[in-house]
Amino acid sequence: MARKKVVIMGAAGRDFHNFNVFFRDNDDYEVVAFTATQIPHSADRMYPPSLAGSLYPDGIPIRREEDLDGIIRQNGVEVVVFAYSDVPHTYVMHKASQVIASGADYWLMGAESTWIASAKPVISVCAVRTGCGKSQTTRRVCEVLEAAGKKTVVVRHPMPYGDLAKQAVQRFATYEDLDLHECTIEEREEYEPHIDRGRIVYAGVDYGAILKEAEKEADVVLWDGGNNDMPFYKPDLHIVVVDPHRAGDEVAYHPGEANLRMADVFVINKIDTAPKEGVETVKKNIAAARPEATVIEAESPISVDKPDLVEGKRVLVVEDGPTLTHGGMAYGAGTVAARKLGAAECIDPHPFAVGEIAETLKKYPHIDGLVPAMGYGRGQVRDLEATINASGADVVLSGTPIDIKRVLKTDIPVVRVTYSLKEVGKPDLDSVLEGFLSRRR
Repeated sequence: MARKKVVIMGAAGRDFHNFNVFFRDNDDYEVVAFTATQIPHSADRMYPPSLAGSLYPDGIPIRREEDLDGIIRQNGVEVVVFAYSDVPHTYVMHKASQVIASGADYWLMGAESTWIASAKPVISVCAVRTGCGKSQTTRRVCEVLEAAGKKTVVVRHPMPYGDLAKQAVQRFATYEDLDLHECTIEEREEYEPHIDRGRIVYAGVDYGAILKEAEKEADVVLWDGGNNDMPFYKPDLHIVVVDPHRAGDEVAYHPGEANLRMADVFVINKIDTAPKEGVETVKKNIAAARPEATVIEAESPISVDKPDLVEGKRVLVVEDGPTLTHGGMAYGAGTVAARKLGAAECIDPHPFAVGEIAETLKKYPHIDGLVPAMGYGRGQVRDLEATINASGADVVLSGTPIDIKRVLKTDIPVVRVTYSLKEVGKPDLDSVLEGFLSRRR
């Protein structure tokens, strides 16, 4: 029988993973293309033969999602797989209508057919939206496990924006590793905080091969999720972070609602800054979807390294990019710090933003009074640097998890804003993880 022709819609992450675990060596299907969206410059390249396998000696083209209708019709595509994250349910179904109208079937692949089992215990930290606080939750989980004497290796959800063949399996233990792999700002934001604490992080493209390497070093594998995607590894404990600032999104976004319905433990984050009604809405939706799960309440306190430089000053706030863009947030930790410390002004970047930073601000009009730290490539980093240096700010207030001075040059003083996770009352992560480790023993 002829192989069914397939297109996988993605954003350089879940799409590649679904291919690797289900389609790569499956001679019932022929993947004729990936399509790419969300991530700048991720299209118009190839998924390389070294990753695509023996059925694809020439690799697989990665096309722009705007060309989807033509790709389906020109190639006689029978199945289109939707494989990216943090989009409203209505968006998912609009894409379904587009695909069906073009003559193909529309697939959403479930956890059981796409995750990989590990020989080591796996704890996953995922979320219902981008920017809920996975990173500080992951760090807190690591602290608890390390205090219990467990060697924890972090495996981060993929962000392969460069040479995919070279990025198949990546190991990060030093800042030199970040330079070696030519990491983007978005990658550094996830890896640096772990490196600062002496932890090993794995990432890349081929998560089966990555797991084999991580297992060699780990007592516990910690899946550090991206966006609101589901884990790639089958978790023994699935922790899901929820943001009451965006109450209701936990049942309105894909695949965040799937995480909601699979969770063993919820962390309701940011209760110190969220409205009470938001917290109550989140609790009601958790109770309806997953009443047997453990619920932890937590704050996300911020720390500022040089707070005396902020009061009364004109500040340019730089925030985590993905949280603001497809995460939909209008502000982050930098803005909170500016208000708390009495900044005279949060400068509007629109008049002086250049290149792709200006394009990002135009594409996401809800972003106001701050700059998203976009850095998916060298061009974006140059545009970010030029935008900062043209601001005339007294101070740059950086709410990203990294020291931006490592990747760009500016004579404007940079004040760093960092954030952590602080559980409120019981249960907390100590008690949850103590119980988990006791059961595993």
